[in-house]
Amino acid sequence: MGVVRTALASRAVGSVTSPHHVDHYLEKLHPLWTAEAVRARVVGIERETDNATTVTLRPNGAWKGFTPGQHVEFGVEVDGVRKVRVFSVSSSAAAKGRNFSVSVKAHPDGFVSRFLNSRLASGELVYLSQAQGDFVLPAGLPDELLLLSGGSGITPVMSMLRTLLDSDAIRPRRITFLHYARSREDEMFTEQLDGWDDLPDVDVVRVYTREPEQGAELTGRFSVDHLKHLGIDPATTLTYVCGPAGLIASVRDAYSEQDAADQVRFEYFKVPTIDPALLEAAAAAASGTLTFDRSGSEATNSGNTILEQAEAAGLTPEYGCRMGVCNTCAIKKLHGAVRHVISGEINANTDETIKPCVHVPVGDVAVAL
Repeated sequence: MGVVRTALASRAVGSVTSPHHVDHYLEKLHPLWTAEAVRARVVGIERETDNATTVTLRPNGAWKGFTPGQHVEFGVEVDGVRKVRVFSVSSSAAAKGRNFSVSVKAHPDGFVSRFLNSRLASGELVYLSQAQGDFVLPAGLPDELLLLSGGSGITPVMSMLRTLLDSDAIRPRRITFLHYARSREDEMFTEQLDGWDDLPDVDVVRVYTREPEQGAELTGRFSVDHLKHLGIDPATTLTYVCGPAGLIASVRDAYSEQDAADQVRFEYFKVPTIDPALLEAAAAAASGTLTFDRSGSEATNSGNTILEQAEAAGLTPEYGCRMGVCNTCAIKKLHGAVRHVISGEINANTDETIKPCVHVPVGDVAVAL
């Protein structure tokens, strides 16, 4: 079937089916018959908490698999309208078979996450991208590894630990899994985490920030004192952290203070809410011109993200998550400086790749749009 798929996706076949892709016709015969587009059936739904669910998917033959820590664009069609969101894979990459899972917490303003938790049913068709993302473990694992997460950010690091435990490959001599949740009731994967308490080379530590359990080893939010208590040396411990912006900022600051910033790999689970007053101040301070090179148009910099400014100018750039995760919107910045809306970092390299959904122009900027 792989050879057939390659042939169907070829340029020769594309010239015959133009202006549509061959998948446009194949899907009319069967929704899972595609040459390139990834589709999947829901084959399992498991409730993790009152508002979090694990969905097991059986993908079609176009699926190329995933590396632990990666995410997928997850689309559902409701009343003829397709909605897409980005979710991390939570299952083990070393498990048998092609099925995999995503685990999602419903958010009040998240249409797809709420639909997944309340209305998605077994047998339904899901529209997927290939797995994406660079938040993955290195090929050569160190002796010490810390997997650190907060809230729903547990999903990609859970995939990492599950894969390490299921794999026959040599794993780190010591793995620490440090997770922060509001309470035990709000925690995902509780039953499996309980079962890992006695693993000889894995230290699973959970911190409940709002409702700490009596006699808890650690309490409160992340601090460098938590690392010291666990005997973790930031300078020698490769650390992967996923969660809200506040947690990541605390971890990065702690490691920087220990001259160990190069040991941290991070992924934001959601874009932080920005104070409207700060947005107004940024807009007031905006200057320069944003040039859309390929379209031959330009706009006065409003202080909004490049994606928002492009849309306001009548352009229709591709995007997926609108939160700097999925890379769908990535483009070339030809010249000028941009500021990352989450980290605050400013980059001014010529001809560099940026994510317009989370970058704002600083002065005159030209992009390949």
